[in-house]
Amino acid sequence: MATRLASYQAGSAPPPGPPPQRLSAHYRQASRSRRTMKVSPTWSNPTPEPQRRGYVGARVSSFTVSCPVSIGKLVLIELDKPRLLFEDLWFPAKIEVKSPEEDCALTVFEDNHHLGIASREQDLIQQKKDYCWEVYAEGIPHCMKAESFFSLPSKDRFSFTKDIELISTLAKEFVELKLKRLSNSKKNLPDIDAIKGVFCRKRTHISDYVQEHWKEDAFFGYQYLNGTNPMLIRRCSALPDNFPVTDNMVFLRGQGSLRNEMKKGNIFLCDYKRGKKQYLMAPLVLLHKTPDDKLMPIAIQLKQTPSDDSIFFPTDSEYDWLMAKLFVRSADFSEHQLNVHLLHTHLLAEVFAVSLLRNVPMVHPLYKLLIPHTRDTLEINFFARHFLISKTGIYPKIAAAGVEGMMTILKRSLSSMTYSSLCIPDDIAERGVEAVPNFYYRDDGLKLWDIIQRFVQGVLSYYYRNDTEVQTDSELQKWISDIFEHGFLSQAGTGIPQSFTTVADLIKFVTMVIFTCSGQHSAVNSGQYDYGGWMPNTPSTMQLPPPTTKGTTSEATMLQTLPNKGTTAKTMASLWLLSKEPSDFVPLGQYPEDHFSERLPCGLIKIFKGELEVLSARINIRNKKLDVPYIYMDPTKVENSVAL
Repeated sequence: MATRLASYQAGSAPPPGPPPQRLSAHYRQASRSRRTMKVSPTWSNPTPEPQRRGYVGARVSSFTVSCPVSIGKLVLIELDKPRLLFEDLWFPAKIEVKSPEEDCALTVFEDNHHLGIASREQDLIQQKKDYCWEVYAEGIPHCMKAESFFSLPSKDRFSFTKDIELISTLAKEFVELKLKRLSNSKKNLPDIDAIKGVFCRKRTHISDYVQEHWKEDAFFGYQYLNGTNPMLIRRCSALPDNFPVTDNMVFLRGQGSLRNEMKKGNIFLCDYKRGKKQYLMAPLVLLHKTPDDKLMPIAIQLKQTPSDDSIFFPTDSEYDWLMAKLFVRSADFSEHQLNVHLLHTHLLAEVFAVSLLRNVPMVHPLYKLLIPHTRDTLEINFFARHFLISKTGIYPKIAAAGVEGMMTILKRSLSSMTYSSLCIPDDIAERGVEAVPNFYYRDDGLKLWDIIQRFVQGVLSYYYRNDTEVQTDSELQKWISDIFEHGFLSQAGTGIPQSFTTVADLIKFVTMVIFTCSGQHSAVNSGQYDYGGWMPNTPSTMQLPPPTTKGTTSEATMLQTLPNKGTTAKTMASLWLLSKEPSDFVPLGQYPEDHFSERLPCGLIKIFKGELEVLSARINIRNKKLDVPYIYMDPTKVENSVAL
């Protein structure tokens, strides 16, 4: 790779001759700085792009360019690279300049040198060409336009290793199903134990626990706190008009009336309402916190409109009650996959990333802070759109919603989304679940949010000393404006800011972005196989409608209603793939690429890592005392970005 190092003294003109071909700003971000040079500048490419992205045969090369005298204030470094007919992935990872002066990221109001301004503008022009918005479907967040995996910018693609792992794992699982003649089987399960033969080798400690306890009411209630969807449960102070449960219907274990238990904060509601048109069950679930701190279901209504025999209770026959819980768990599968997982983490993470890449140059402190939390998001979402949620994808084949229902749920979910629901302290308070015992998602999530917030506050307060600097940063304002327009479709009712007016506003939003892309995604993604690997605990679809008359269900009815062998096998294979930790996993707080070089941000990163280590240790100590450990907010198991 032929390269040339070019630097200009402050106030001087560029050297004569044709301008050098400029590499993308991604590879200049480490050198776009301003400082007084008093010692020899050194630049190197210690981690060439092919090695970082997993290419075999990659080598490390370093080069030194020395200058015996001060060259003045360094404004810009450019690298020549001849254009080839094919894309050459060899790039330097960074340029290091040794100097007694400290390097610094630059906001737009600080970048006042004409060369810096020109470079900044050119960066953004190119980035807007590379990252274009596209409407995948009306009514849902916009995505990045890409015709194929290969049209994604190389730096946003999976590593070679990760590509091979994903493809080989997918092929291996579905070949295994074909050999077992399961992938296209329409046969019903002869008995529940037949599920063990589908993925007998795919087991985790939690999936084994689920297999043993899936029928129990206490475990049914526990999953609303610490399963894959801890986002639905809320305190109930008054029953909805369409859920006519009375005292004589429910058993409260001698704790008094339903009204009194509501006043005490011991009654909780989970409402799966899905708008006017229904594509699958939209149940209502009433839960009671018992004196021994268990969350027990006391009533289930499977439809939004009550009717005779439409409300089920633990006192009903064994299979009437079990079937009611199965339909709830099936509804939860769709709610979790589409709203809680896909929309609230994957689709929003892509919006945050594309807006960042389009509107914020690499020298900007916001870019340096957020770019590690966008790693692999664009490709995994491209994969999801083409292989999971498309008309020919896996999801419509295994789930009750189908393509049309899926889009309806996503549109409804976005229209009802609020800013507070994305910020865990606000969300927990708004749902009234601050005091629910054994709510480990809440406990760990709030601690993680606080750690992230302190880190973000320290970094951003270093670059933005007052509210006026936030208001006058046009790049920052364009970032949030694009998010509001393309992510939330300009719906003011969401409460998403359309602009930033204070440093505090900025800190909260950036904290939410990092939390969403790391901790929140881990909480709703990593346990998918743990809780869904035993199919009856989370059926992806149901073959028969719910019973309309009590006392008519049996084990045979249940087996006819649960997904057939083929659907069960495909669902389990998909959940295993999506829950598998990749070999290039980067945990929260680890930054392999050094985007910051100033002492204070680098020191804050060390503090951030230390606080995450302390939280991890405390979570591990607590988990040793639990039958079902809650591991999904452990920082060592939380990935930096939505990468799978």
